[in-house]
Formats: sequence, C-alpha cells, structure tokens
Amino acid sequence: MAIEDLYNQLENKKKKICIVGLGYIGLPLLVALSRHFDVIGFDINEKKVRSLKKNINNHSEIAGYKLSNASYKITNDINTLKEANFFIIAVPTPVDVYKNPDLVFIKESTRLVGQNMSPDSIIVYESTVYPGVTEEICIPILEKESKLICRKDFHVGYSPERINPGDSEHTLENIVKVVSAQDKNILEIISKVYGKIIKAGIFKAKSIKIAEAAKVIENTQRDINIALINELAILFLKLGLNISDILETAKTKWNFLDFKPGLVGGHCIGIDPYYLTYKAKETGYHPEVINAGRKINDMMGKFIGEQVLKNLTDNNKRAGSLKVVLFGLSFKENVADFRNTRVIDIYNYLKENNISVSIYDPWVDKEEVEQIYCVKLIEFNEINDADAFVFCVAHNCFKEIDLDDLKSRMKSKNPILFDIKWIFNKKTVEKKGFKYWRL
Repeated sequence: MAIEDLYNQLENKKKKICIVGLGYIGLPLLVALSRHFDVIGFDINEKKVRSLKKNINNHSEIAGYKLSNASYKITNDINTLKEANFFIIAVPTPVDVYKNPDLVFIKESTRLVGQNMSPDSIIVYESTVYPGVTEEICIPILEKESKLICRKDFHVGYSPERINPGDSEHTLENIVKVVSAQDKNILEIISKVYGKIIKAGIFKAKSIKIAEAAKVIENTQRDINIALINELAILFLKLGLNISDILETAKTKWNFLDFKPGLVGGHCIGIDPYYLTYKAKETGYHPEVINAGRKINDMMGKFIGEQVLKNLTDNNKRAGSLKVVLFGLSFKENVADFRNTRVIDIYNYLKENNISVSIYDPWVDKEEVEQIYCVKLIEFNEINDADAFVFCVAHNCFKEIDLDDLKSRMKSKNPILFDIKWIFNKKTVEKKGFKYWRL
C-alpha cells in the first residue's frame, strides 16, 4: 500500500486508527473519530479499560451515554496495535521532582507502537513537549523498535491537544486544530483525518518544531499572566486594598487582560513552562520571566496557608485547637482531575502547623487521592465543629451550598470563610455571621 492511499483506506474502514492513551485527550478523540473511522482505543491501565468497556468514565468531557452510543474497540492488549496504520499518541507528559520533563510515558508508548506498527504507518503525537522531542527523541525510538526508516517506511506528525477540561464551550470539535508533519503529503493526510471531526478548522504549521513550540507557549503565556495578578494580589493585600475591586475597575479599559488570582496547578499550565525552561537551559539561556512566573504561582498555596493561619490565630485561637475544612482538591472547577493540584500545598502547610485539616471534594476519586497523597477525603455530612472553611475550587455544587447549613457546622463564634475562587458574595456571607476573606 502506498502511503498516499492511506487516507482512502481509513475512510473506507479497510485500515484502522489507534488512539494510544485514553485520558482527557484520547477519550474525546476516540469517540469523535469513531463516527467516521474504524478506531481502536488502547490504554495500558487495565482498571480504566474495564471501566470504559462498561461505559463508565471519570472525565466530565465525555458523558456515559456518549460512550455507550459510540462504536469502537477499547483494549489494553498490546497485540491490538498491530491492527492499525494510523496512530495518535496522547499520553501525559509530567515533570519529575526536580521540575524537569518526565518523558517516561511518551517514550514507553512510542516503544510499544514501534514494536507493533507495520510499514506505511503514520504516527501523530498530541502530548505537550518542548521543541525537538518528536523528531529528536521519539523518531529514533520508533526506528530502533520497528527496524524501519522514518520518511521512507513510516511517517510522523505532531498535532498538539488544546482541550480545556470542564469547558463545555471550547470542546474538541470547536477548537482550531494545529497539525504538522515532515512533508506536505503526510500533512495532507493528517489534516484530512482531523478535518473529519474539527468544525473550527485546521491550521497547518510550517514544521513539527513550530507546532511543538506554539503549544508549549500557550500555557506559558497564561501562567505568566496569572503570576502577575497573584503578585499584585499579595501586594494589594499588604496595602489594605481589594484586588477584586481593582481588577473590576481596570478591566473597563478595552485592552486590559482579565485574569484573576488563584492556585495554578493541573497537567498543563503548572507543567508546560518547565518544559520550555528545560529546553532553554540546554541552549545556555536562562529565562527570567518564565521562571519568575513559575516561582510566584508555585508558592501561592503556602501563601494562602499562611493567611489562613494568621487570620485564625488573630481570633485568639491556638493552632493546636483549630479545625479547618478545605473545599475542593481537583486542579480546577467541575473536573475530577487532581494531578498537580496546589490545594495540597495549603493542606500540608496547615498540617505542618498543627491544625486539624480535612478535604471535601465530591468530584475526585477517594481511593486515588488516598493512594497518591495519603489523604482520606471526608463526606459533607462529616463536616462539623469547624473553625474555618477554605473554598479552594469553584465547583458548581459548592456555589449551591446553603450558608445557614454551613454555619451550623462550625464551632467558632466568629467563623471564617476563606474564598480563594471568589465563589460567594461578600455582603451575603457577612450577613450570615461569617468573617469573610478573599484572595
């Protein structure tokens, strides 16, 4: 089969597409592409595969009914990879404890594909990486494992994921899809495949490295903007000024960027800048602004913890007798994903200062949280005798909590409600008898 015929073979369902990695990126791709192609969903996580086969998933982006109505094959059988000729690798790219890129997942998935792919295959990477990973790290692994030669026996492309977890407006189909490849023919095939599902349009990047760089700076830019607002929030707090009032005033100008202060975690904004700084250091350049932004955002959890402790002890309470409940652990509102959550920094700071602290979050998986953080989450009916509540995540269910019920679960005469995400109205909360603190 000539590589030029691959798209027709895919469209006629004589050849298959395989999605490697069924997380918040791979799962929507699997469902969307299965409406037009014969698609295999592969993941090494046996527990996840079992759940997905039962139409159960923990990703709010893909509801169970959509899973049950879609037609595809889900498996953790490595041999199934041999059935495909078009691969999309969508696996996590985290950082290690030293904040350096951890490419173990992308390397391992590349090895598996290389060991099982046939000639005339196309492999497209969606994982966020620094410029050069696809061509300088992944292609050599594919060649070694397959004994095939890139651009002769197989071809590679890169199409960065842009899904915003928990965002019902900016879904897979409604975001412009950036695609790239090593030559025009392969770029055209990749564009046609994605073009079947992307309503917003396809943008063809001039090279794989350009596409890699464009993706990694998207979240780096956002990280720096939030860091600036976080620093301003700290400054204005010391000046006795309300940052929310200041931002409300400033954004009346048409070109003011409307960012809010808060915790910056997750698998994108809190991670991607480290990929860029790592690559920068390889060239001998030390990025000042990017590093400064990361430093500010990484310390916000501790800063909030300090403010909670200060406000509580100002109420003539001894730390050892204090009880605090944190509302929310996931890295953002209305998602189950708690990877790289910075809420845990608040939890750890308060624990280190001898405060009894619990976490309530109905979105996340309790067993996974206990396994990863050794923290047992509580149920709402277990909340009682608290001195303070800290709302760290703006889940919709938190916005609907009855404030009278909330106050009945507190023991202090002057209970404090810390509102990190600006969920509540200050006047309303204070009328209910709370002392209100907003970042």
